[in-house]
Amino acid sequence: MAELTNKVKVSSDTELKDRLVAINRVTKVTKGGRTFTFSAIVVVGNEDGIIGYGLGKASEVTAAIAKGVEAAKKNLVKVPVHKGTVPHEQLAKFGGAEVFIKPASQGTGVVAGGAMRAVLESVGITDVLAKSKGSSNPHNLVKATILALSEMRDARMVAQNRGVSMEKVFKG
Repeated sequence: MAELTNKVKVSSDTELKDRLVAINRVTKVTKGGRTFTFSAIVVVGNEDGIIGYGLGKASEVTAAIAKGVEAAKKNLVKVPVHKGTVPHEQLAKFGGAEVFIKPASQGTGVVAGGAMRAVLESVGITDVLAKSKGSSNPHNLVKATILALSEMRDARMVAQNRGVSMEKVFKG
């Protein structure tokens, strides 16, 4: 599986908003009966280009969500957002989930389903066209979406990687 390379450290005064993507009740059968626990996948973001996801497991829903938020804060990445949309088209795959993200003109809104919508809104994208193909498993969809966003490059990054000026990136 692909690893996220552009991890970012965020100071404690940065306001991160959390969104619950999915919650799952898990059952373990023991000789004393059934034991129920909860698994929650949570996305945190500052709605200005920083995003992270985490998985929390606990015997209560609120504790699982809290653990998920803590895990997400340790797993933040920086994403280029250009005028409320993504800089270019991007395709990414994680497990059985495949996502396609495409820039959209202003006023389009976030055209994406469930788990992808939570990720895109948390990162601060307001106009985007997105499609999920393959598995609809929320865990893999969140990971594939964040992978696609982390692979995005804006013009400044391209110029820096090529070692040329910004004007030359747009001319050539």
